Amino acid sequence: MAVDYYRPMVQHGATQPDGAVPLLGGSMWFVHAEKLTRSDTSRVVDAVEIPSDILQNLTAARAPFCGLDMSKPSIMGILNATPDSFSDGGVHHAIDDAVRGAKAMIAAGADIVDIGGESTRPGAGFVEIEDEVRRTAPVIMALCDAGVDTPISIDTRKAKVAQAALDAGAQLFNDVTALTFDPDSLETAASAGAGVCIMHASGDPKTMQDNPEYDNVLLDVYDYLEARIEACEAAEIPRSKIMIDVGIGFGKTHGHNLELLRGISLFHGLGCPILIGVSRKRIIGTIGNAPDVADRAAGSIALGLDALNQGVQMLRVHDIAETKQAVALWSALKE
Repeated sequence: MAVDYYRPMVQHGATQPDGAVPLLGGSMWFVHAEKLTRSDTSRVVDAVEIPSDILQNLTAARAPFCGLDMSKPSIMGILNATPDSFSDGGVHHAIDDAVRGAKAMIAAGADIVDIGGESTRPGAGFVEIEDEVRRTAPVIMALCDAGVDTPISIDTRKAKVAQAALDAGAQLFNDVTALTFDPDSLETAASAGAGVCIMHASGDPKTMQDNPEYDNVLLDVYDYLEARIEACEAAEIPRSKIMIDVGIGFGKTHGHNLELLRGISLFHGLGCPILIGVSRKRIIGTIGNAPDVADRAAGSIALGLDALNQGVQMLRVHDIAETKQAVALWSALKE
C-alpha cells in the first residue's frame, strides 16, 4: 500500500515549459503533480519530486493491449446478450441479433467488442454459468467463424464462462470483480495468456448501491487496484496484459463518481492502461436531466472526452458512431 500518491496535472500543447515530462510517452505532459496522503492535505509538487518508480509509470509508453495501440484512444463497444441490462437489455438477447449487433458496432468504429451474458446493473440477480455460456460463447464463435478480426472481450465474473469465451476466440477477460469472485479466474486468465481488465466494485451488484462508504475514494480504489495487479502478477499475468477500471457506478455515490472522474490521472501511477465506463450511467441522467437512458449519449461523450484529456486509453460505450466522431475531432485538436 502506497504512503504517498501522485496525480499528474495533465496539460496539452506543443509549447512546453522547462521541467515538463511526457505523460505515457505521448504528446500530453505535466510539470506538476498533486501529492496526496491519508494523513495530510494534498499539495502541488514538481514532477522531479515524484519517486522514480512512480514517475516511470507515469511517463513510460504503454505496450499494445489486445493488439490495440495504447498511444491513441480506443473504443470498446458494449454488447449485452442479456434480457435485463439497464440500457439495452433484450436487444441482443438472441444469438443472431447479438452477432448482427457486434458487426454493426465494428462497422461504426468499435476497436473491441465487449460481450456480456449477465447484467451487473445495480440490483441485478445472479445468472447460472450454463445460461451465461449459452448467451455468449456461440456469439463469439460465430463472429470468429465469420472472419471478424476485431478483438473480442468477455464481460463476466465466472471462470468457466471466461474459459468458454476464450476457447471460442475472445482475447480479453473483463471482470467487474477484478478476478475475485471465482477462485479459478486468475489461473484461467494466466493459462490462456489472455488480457484482463480488473475493475473496482464495492459489494455485489444486488447490494452495491446500499450506502457505499470510503475513507478516501481515490486512494481506496487505488490501493485496491494495486493489490489486484500484484495478485495478477503473482499468478503470472504480466502487467502488460492488465488493464484497470475504477468502476464508475459500482458501489459509489455520485460524489464518489465525480471525485474519481476528476482524479482519474492518478491511476496512471499503477503502470497499466485505463478503461473508463460511464456510458449512459445514472450519474449522467441525474446531473444532465436525462431520465431516459437513450438520451444520455451527449453526457457520456462529455465525460469520456474529459477522461481522454487526462490520458485514459479506452472508452467503453454504447453510442459508438457518436463517440467515434467526437474522438476524431478531439484527436485532430491534439495534433
